[in-house]
Amino acid sequence: MDASALLETIKSKHPKTLLGSQDRFGVLEVSVDRTGLVDVARTLRDEPELAFEMLIDIVSIDYSQYPEWRGDRFGLTYLFKSLAKGHRLQVKVLLPEDAPSVNTLCQLWANANHLEREAFDQMGIRFVSHPNLKRILNHHEFIGHPLRKDYPITQRQWLSASQSLMDEMEPRLKEKGYT
Repeated sequence: MDASALLETIKSKHPKTLLGSQDRFGVLEVSVDRTGLVDVARTLRDEPELAFEMLIDIVSIDYSQYPEWRGDRFGLTYLFKSLAKGHRLQVKVLLPEDAPSVNTLCQLWANANHLEREAFDQMGIRFVSHPNLKRILNHHEFIGHPLRKDYPITQRQWLSASQSLMDEMEPRLKEKGYT
C-alpha cells in the first residue's frame, strides 16, 4: 500500500481525529488529536489492510527551542511497521506544556510499556492508565527530566538509597513457576 492509499484509509476511518499529514523522508507521517490516539492505533493494528503489528519506537520531542515554533511544547512520534504488508507509518501527537499526557498503548503493544516509561522518565510525559509508570533510566530520587531543553546538563544528582525492582520481578517469577 503506498502512502496516499494508506492516508485515505486512515482518513476514512478517523476523519475527525486526523489533523494533518506529510511525507517525512519517504515515510507518511500523520498528526492526530491526542484524545483519539488509542482508537487510531487500534485501527492501525487490527484492520487487515493496514496490519501494523509492530510498534518500533516512541520518540518524545521538546519543541521549546525550535526556531519559530508556535505549537504545543511537547510531541510524541510513534513509529509503526507492518511486517505483513511492508509499509511504515509515523503517528504524531502534540501535548501542552501544562499537562503533557496521553493515553497508554500498553493494551495494544506489550513493548509500549518500556517505551512509554522511557518517555516519562526522560521528558516527563504522563501516560494515562499505564500499568507501572515509574522511572526506568534515572534513579527514583532524580528530580527533573534530562531531555527537556531547560534541564541544566551539568546538574549532578546523587542517589541516597536504592530502590527494589522486585515489584516487577515477583509477578514474572510467579508466572513462570518460581517462588
